[in-house]
Amino acid sequence: MSENFPAFSISPVPQPGPDTAPPELFRGIYGMPVFLTVPTGDLEASKEFWTSGLGFFDIFSMPGQVVHLRRWAFQDVLLVPGERPAEAPAVGITFSCVLNQIDPIVAACEKELPGCTSGPRQMPWNTVDVEVTTPENTRVTMTAARPFDPKSPEARFLREEMEIDVPEG
Repeated sequence: MSENFPAFSISPVPQPGPDTAPPELFRGIYGMPVFLTVPTGDLEASKEFWTSGLGFFDIFSMPGQVVHLRRWAFQDVLLVPGERPAEAPAVGITFSCVLNQIDPIVAACEKELPGCTSGPRQMPWNTVDVEVTTPENTRVTMTAARPFDPKSPEARFLREEMEIDVPEG
């Protein structure tokens, strides 16, 4: 018997599709199971980029100390005073979105900070990803699952290269 089981009911991520609506921004209060802390030399400018470009909202702020941002449930970021690294680190963070959010996120981020995006590109694991380098030099990937096509190159990749048992349609 497997220890793994379906638990999609606790995830805010909807089923993929070209017209899938994103979940509402989550304004509830919960114990955060994971969050990203981003040091910034300008809390207000960083907040503006994350809200206008990446679609987060300010759920809580302590002026000059912390800005708590959120999108969907379990997508939390804390902006804190600190120094911007000279280069973006190799490690980054990935947030889920839906397909029809990818292009608007690219446009909004490019409007805020021209040249900050790379992609979007289709990934072999059946997502569309765009990488964004924020003003704080944080590497953020926004990823959207694509509907599964059992005859696609991605399905073949999963079957042949990853040895994952997926139907052939």
